Amino acid sequence: MDFTDIIKTVAPWIGTALGGPLGGMAVTAVGNALGLNGATVDTLKSALSGATPEQMLALKNADQAFQIQMQQLGFENMQKMEELAATDRNSARQREMTVRDNTPKILAYAVTIGFFGLLAVMVFHAMPPGSDPTLLNVMVGSLGTAWTGIIAYYFGSSSGSARKTELLSQAAPIAPQ
Repeated sequence: MDFTDIIKTVAPWIGTALGGPLGGMAVTAVGNALGLNGATVDTLKSALSGATPEQMLALKNADQAFQIQMQQLGFENMQKMEELAATDRNSARQREMTVRDNTPKILAYAVTIGFFGLLAVMVFHAMPPGSDPTLLNVMVGSLGTAWTGIIAYYFGSSSGSARKTELLSQAAPIAPQ
């Protein structure tokens, strides 16, 4: 089970906010509930993989506090937060279609080359004796996560949605009846 699935099950308000523009607040809320200072997505993954029942209860309580905070900010329910995330994604897609910037493609190529290049180095070259592989493992994990996001963007639902939006914008309008 992915760590986001765990959060969405135990703390649905925080889980809904996690994937959108309120993600930073959600990460902080989970980190505070688990007793992590300066929490990141990676530290949350590690912490949740070995979370105790007490920590899960703290996460549930943090979700209730997060719900109150979000309602004070004007989000009556989780659907309003998801609408914000959907609007944010749509805005990014519209920008991509309008600007046609090459930066995302260049970054995608760079991350892909870096990821597979690092994997090749790891396969064909032994680590020096006495060296700590932690940094290398973190780099491979980060590059792998970035590469997964790139693949999802270009070949997953984001790509299909962007193509659908482009085709719909080119279609002739239907006359009202």
